[in-house]
Amino acid sequence: MNDHPVIARIHLNPHSRDVQRDLRDATQMHRTVMRTVPDGLGDSPRRQAGLLYRLEESDTSTTLLVQAARLDPARLPVGYGAAEVKSLAPMFSALRKGLAVRYRIVVNPAKRERLPLETKNKHGKIIALSGADADQWWLRRAADAGLQLHVLTPTNLEPARPRGTQTPSIRHSLLRYDGTATVTDPTALTEAVLTGIGRAKPYGAGLLSLAPATAA
Repeated sequence: MNDHPVIARIHLNPHSRDVQRDLRDATQMHRTVMRTVPDGLGDSPRRQAGLLYRLEESDTSTTLLVQAARLDPARLPVGYGAAEVKSLAPMFSALRKGLAVRYRIVVNPAKRERLPLETKNKHGKIIALSGADADQWWLRRAADAGLQLHVLTPTNLEPARPRGTQTPSIRHSLLRYDGTATVTDPTALTEAVLTGIGRAKPYGAGLLSLAPATAA
């Protein structure tokens, strides 16, 4: 995969029926976003494309961020939104140990329940984490990804609800973290940005955004 993917910032058209449908249905949103990457990527096209995305909503607008090795926003439905595409190469070039950064990520903090020993070879349910447990999950994941967190501010988001006859009837809890951190391992951090962090990546989780921290 290209070491320097691109990111598209798509300002969604609230009057588009395709946009309205996708905002109600995480499965449809995933299908629409996948249209922006090349065809013929095999059995795991999202992973092969390095595709990650995140929705950012304000009182007046909704923006869709899409990151991948190669992107073509022109393949989105007509009238879906206006896209700005830029390379992430400058960001990767700037990463160094000790760099102070601001970050944003939407994650699906979860753990697999432990089952009694007599139930070996069976997997426990995936349990969503919240509150202090979710914060600790993100602290651990960030450390593994080469970030020492200084500030972590959580915001609860609407769960992602996949729909459709072939889709499991579950919802993915989503939590956004904003804050500041110091880079401890640029190589691990590069990999985390490229591949995403945690579960529910097809449903808008895992995309880590970084920017230099500005002095107060």
